[in-house]
Amino acid sequence: MTTTAVVVGNPKPQSRTLAAATHVARELSGAEPDLVVDLATLGPAILDWSDPTVADLVRQVGAADLVVVASPTYKGAYTGLLKLFLDRFAGGTGLSGVSVPLMLGGSPAHALAPELLLRPVLTEIGGTVPGRGLYVVDARHDDPAAYADWLAATAPVVAALLNGAA
Repeated sequence: MTTTAVVVGNPKPQSRTLAAATHVARELSGAEPDLVVDLATLGPAILDWSDPTVADLVRQVGAADLVVVASPTYKGAYTGLLKLFLDRFAGGTGLSGVSVPLMLGGSPAHALAPELLLRPVLTEIGGTVPGRGLYVVDARHDDPAAYADWLAATAPVVAALLNGAA
């Protein structure tokens, strides 16, 4: 059975970034994600490296077969909140499955951000990133057409990777 996790680094809970990441996870797995980590809801625990709840979330995300890691674009990069969470994963072994970098932004100006900034971090901590990172203009976060080309190119690769791991 494939396990799917969504990790969202938007400082606003229940954000458009969360909606986008959940949509991508559903489209790739065919089901609702098994785990949704909306980092904004963790409060100061995200800063406490001894917090057992955050440690358990890191363990669960690390063990997932598919992880969609999403952030809004802040100052041309992913958020510090997401960085705090990703820093908890061991280099090379923290993630064990397929990882999808997803970023939302106000315009196409930062369309390479997921590929240039988030993808290298996910691969550094052990994730297998299929295809290119996904960037969606924030105003189109709820438009399935904004994801269609990326999904058409990437979903078969994800399926092959997940079927090979099953």
